[in-house]
Amino acid sequence: MYLYDQIDQRIVDERVRQFRNQTRRHLAGELSVDDFRPLRLQNGLYIERYAPMLRVAIPYGLLSSVQLRKLAHIARTYDKGYGHFSTRQNIQFNWPRLEDAPEILAELAGVQMHAIQTSGSCIRNTTTDHFAGVALDEIVDSFVWCELIRQWSALHPEFAYLPRKFKIAVSGSAADRAATWVHDIGLHALRAANDEIGFRVIVGGGLGRTPVVGHVICEYLPWCHLLTYLDAILRVYNRHGRRDNKYKARIKILVKELTPAVFAQQVEEEWSHLKDGPATLIEEEVRRIEGRFTRPAYAELLAEDTFLNAMLAAEKPFANWHRRNVHPHKVPGYAAVTLSLKRTGAAPGDASAEQMDAIAGLAERYSFGELRVSHEQNLVLPDVRVSDLHALWREIRPLGLATPNIGLLTNIIACPGGDFCSLANAKSIPVAEAIQQRFDDLDYLHDIGELDLNISGCMNSCGHHHIGHIGILGVDKQGEEYYQISIGGAQGVDASLGKVIGPAIAQDKVPEIVEKLIEVYLAERDGEEERFIDTVRRIGIEPFKDYVYGTNYQTPRRHSRQLAAA
Repeated sequence: MYLYDQIDQRIVDERVRQFRNQTRRHLAGELSVDDFRPLRLQNGLYIERYAPMLRVAIPYGLLSSVQLRKLAHIARTYDKGYGHFSTRQNIQFNWPRLEDAPEILAELAGVQMHAIQTSGSCIRNTTTDHFAGVALDEIVDSFVWCELIRQWSALHPEFAYLPRKFKIAVSGSAADRAATWVHDIGLHALRAANDEIGFRVIVGGGLGRTPVVGHVICEYLPWCHLLTYLDAILRVYNRHGRRDNKYKARIKILVKELTPAVFAQQVEEEWSHLKDGPATLIEEEVRRIEGRFTRPAYAELLAEDTFLNAMLAAEKPFANWHRRNVHPHKVPGYAAVTLSLKRTGAAPGDASAEQMDAIAGLAERYSFGELRVSHEQNLVLPDVRVSDLHALWREIRPLGLATPNIGLLTNIIACPGGDFCSLANAKSIPVAEAIQQRFDDLDYLHDIGELDLNISGCMNSCGHHHIGHIGILGVDKQGEEYYQISIGGAQGVDASLGKVIGPAIAQDKVPEIVEKLIEVYLAERDGEEERFIDTVRRIGIEPFKDYVYGTNYQTPRRHSRQLAAA
């Protein structure tokens, strides 16, 4: 965990005092709605469809058990007993009262948390790999670099009024588990031939109304120049990004209009004034940030565990969970465990106050008091002893946290949608629940294999539908809620955007359409190891489209089975 120093604590304490006074003045009629709006947004407070919504920052998804207990207390005391973990690795409370917001922020400050820069036209929470620090394929511990970016960007006056919101993601591993290609800036850690660390810099990615996969503008940036180069990117964007039209204000639009080559050239020109300047990183500064993080006191353990192997052989439910929810660890004898917030009948990403309290206890008993929030809206215990896995599994089953569906179809990413959000065209949560119920057969799910299904209630794509293997977008069709289906999207090193397969459909038809897509995949896949996304890339979307919309599609394998049966 990163531990605040005196400066960190003073910043959040002063922000609480400021906002308490601003809220008092607004409630007394001394600050108009229009004057109060930018002030509340600077503190993560939205006014949604039915109530205020407070978005609390969880920097780079790293959370302590003490902090999680505080979030549980806030959910119980100021909300309706639950919170929603988002794709930004933050948590949202959907029902706080406006007059309680300063008290909530004060409680957060007491456990080194805040809501600064969780909304507005600024640099938002920098996200990263939820296995940072423990991944086998790790090149650098991305938490350290995310914290450097946080300190560089927090309350920076140059970034307080950007043309639009700005999102940065960092991948410290060979695999990209942070969706870096669809961020305003994506950073990939690299190790050069001389063993020096650097970053590949990707710019101009993003989802929303105009989805774009980002462009590499620097193949290798030495680590010491990271902040000055980011400064150069932000200055070019701040200078040329549009402020007259919010739909054309994101950096992806500017990069497209200038072309990536011209944008990169302008960044280089700007950087020539900043390179080797005062913001150049030095090793002492990186070490200082590293020193603010607590580290687990790992024991020397054997990589294999006889009891674990016996339980895997004896209990199929445990073996299924171990296969999907337990992940390799760089330290022998340990594993990372994903606690699924996607059980059937639950809103994806939601956790009750009781669950949060229980998870805090699990983190203390099994994982050095630490956990992570994934951008896929689950929670992770990063440092579990292999010998404790079976005991942990037995504890989390009655809590509804042991659904063995990580990487499978029912591990659905979904925004809150029309049940809460004032921007949504349609609901997301009922659609997710209907799909979960349709595929509530673990054997069938495992037969289908790896498949990402993402749902957004509007074009803002908070549910990342563009990069789902199957993406579902809520649309308004003459005042009624309909859903547009796309396939072929993906995150990771081979990121791609899904393609719409046809006209939008009614809500009650969505599970049936998903099932038809699965039927085509199972008939067409080239062996059980071929994933849904790979089949789509190999045969294209037309066979799926034809079958969904009833245009006499018949797969070769289905046809040959019918002949054999005859």
